[in-house]
Amino acid sequence: MELKIKAGAQTYLAAKIKPDDLVLLALDDGSNKFSNMGGSCTIGSKFQLVVVDQADADFQVPVANNLNFKLFTGEPELTYLGEGLNLDYKNGFMTLSDNSGILDGAVTVSHYQAPTAAELKEQMKTDGVHNC
Repeated sequence: MELKIKAGAQTYLAAKIKPDDLVLLALDDGSNKFSNMGGSCTIGSKFQLVVVDQADADFQVPVANNLNFKLFTGEPELTYLGEGLNLDYKNGFMTLSDNSGILDGAVTVSHYQAPTAAELKEQMKTDGVHNC
């Protein structure tokens, strides 16, 4: 799998991702530990780039890219990612697309930090507000 990171996204990501960072291309639909959004309306249509401190067993598929980021994705994500994968940034939004069209018009970038027990408890109280 290969991702072309276009000029707009390169500029945007330069301030968010360091060359040595480990980055995951993950669904943001509630299907993994990096996502607390979700619901049936977001399945396969919401993605995120997550900077992590260590490799994750659920994200072992390397994604070649023109910035040589250490970028990986997971098997579930492959269902939604096609040929000609591109990441661009225009008008304040990062867009992920492939040859079929736009996959997500608002890709986010975050630095993952494992939540504390108290944060998990609070998250469970408010998840219904974020889900569809």
